[in-house]
Amino acid sequence: MAFHLSTAFLTIATIDFDDLIAFYQGLLTQEPKPLTPNVYAEFNFPGLRLAIFRPKDSNASEFNHSANSSMSICLEVDSLEEVIAKLEELGHAPQGEIMTASHGREIYAYDPIGNRLILHQGDEKAKVSP
Repeated sequence: MAFHLSTAFLTIATIDFDDLIAFYQGLLTQEPKPLTPNVYAEFNFPGLRLAIFRPKDSNASEFNHSANSSMSICLEVDSLEEVIAKLEELGHAPQGEIMTASHGREIYAYDPIGNRLILHQGDEKAKVSP
């Protein structure tokens, strides 16, 4: 039986709720809405709803962060240089150098709890149809 999917969004669980909210608020330059202090927050953009929540003590062990996670949050930006400067200001400078690929330029950074961010600036030539 098929089902109808009405929406999908990315959620991050953390016991470091305030630090992570401050990081994404600074990086994304918006207030979380809705926000339930120390419990739940959302950042909304076209194509992405990023939710951050504090797990209940009774199931916090389910959300232990692993350095072996294969998931990344990819954010397409207009200027890598501007987002790199913002990350440096927030104390989370990207690691490594800007890489060039067939689809544009990118660099990796990490949020305060170790989630990998792929910061991508598209190659305008790749976006133009022949």
